[in-house]
Amino acid sequence: MNHAMEKLRRELYAANENRARIYYFIYDELRSEFGAEKAAELMKKAIYRRGLEIGKTFASFAPGDFEGLCEAFVGGVADEGRMFLPRVANLDADGLDVEFYNCPLKEAWRKMGLPEEECAELCDIARVVDNGTFEGAGFDFSVEALPEGEKDRCLLRIRRK
Repeated sequence: MNHAMEKLRRELYAANENRARIYYFIYDELRSEFGAEKAAELMKKAIYRRGLEIGKTFASFAPGDFEGLCEAFVGGVADEGRMFLPRVANLDADGLDVEFYNCPLKEAWRKMGLPEEECAELCDIARVVDNGTFEGAGFDFSVEALPEGEKDRCLLRIRRK
């Protein structure tokens, strides 16, 4: 890999770590002022709104072009998929399921020394961007963290509205 691409990759990962740190510091300030529940509620509202903006990018695939959505969404994962390590678990006329095996935000929170419970709370807050994205694009959407032994894995389920 050439020097410019390696530099760009480092900058990309640093930007995601920065995003994670900003999320944490905003959450921590809101939590101090309003309590954890209200802090999470406010952050989720704001992050969901950002997802709605992103969803416009995928709206042309609604209500049921899951193959096109897969190509656009999974094919657009940063660093040729390396950043989040997606795997298509299901793709058919009924929907799209994508498993993610890595989260740079969670990696950054761990690097900060946050306990797993707090990382999980922050993940719960941050992942609403996906709710906004796919609901805003015109799909039904759900996400689930997968079993405890697979802490860094989550499953996104996208269906017709």
